[in-house]
Amino acid sequence: MSVAEVRDLNKTYPAFALKRASFSIEAGRITGFIGRNGAGKTTTIKSMLNLVHPDSGEIFYFGKPLAENENEIKKLIGYSTGAVNWYPRKKLKDVVAVVKRCYDTWDEDAYRRYLALFALDENKTALEMSEGMRVKYNLLVALSHNARVLILDEPTSGLDGQNMRLIAERLKSEAQHGRTILVITHDRELIESCCDNVVEVGTKPSEVQ
Repeated sequence: MSVAEVRDLNKTYPAFALKRASFSIEAGRITGFIGRNGAGKTTTIKSMLNLVHPDSGEIFYFGKPLAENENEIKKLIGYSTGAVNWYPRKKLKDVVAVVKRCYDTWDEDAYRRYLALFALDENKTALEMSEGMRVKYNLLVALSHNARVLILDEPTSGLDGQNMRLIAERLKSEAQHGRTILVITHDRELIESCCDNVVEVGTKPSEVQ
């Protein structure tokens, strides 16, 4: 069953064009999204979050068009992107206190479990954390509001081998429990260790295969 679907997505910039990007993400599976820099991964993902408005094409979640159901759909999506600092001088617990107000599905028990699993100290600020710790924190937030779809941009960036394996095992567990996951990464090891299938940006920058 397709949970998310991109149909004939087109977006033109002065120096770049994404053309006819089409693929689907299957329920309860981990899909890797890979390709070289400049091939259109970021444009595609931002379109899937309605952060970029494509020139044409359609994006569906749960059979519903994103354009007409954005607020409802976004409550069901968890998004994590690299080592964002958020508010670098604020303690994690203060940032979370604001973030969780945005989700009526926030799961405090899950938040506490992931906090312990990822060995994070919520009394630290982003400035006091390593890049890898900030990556895990962003993933923690994405996992803590019962999202049905996870879109994870480089979820192992800055992590050592042990922590990379921890994240890979966590993602496999989440998929086994019904979550649908799209992983955008350059890390072939992560792809091979946890992804069920792969969507690859083709050799031509304008095509997604």
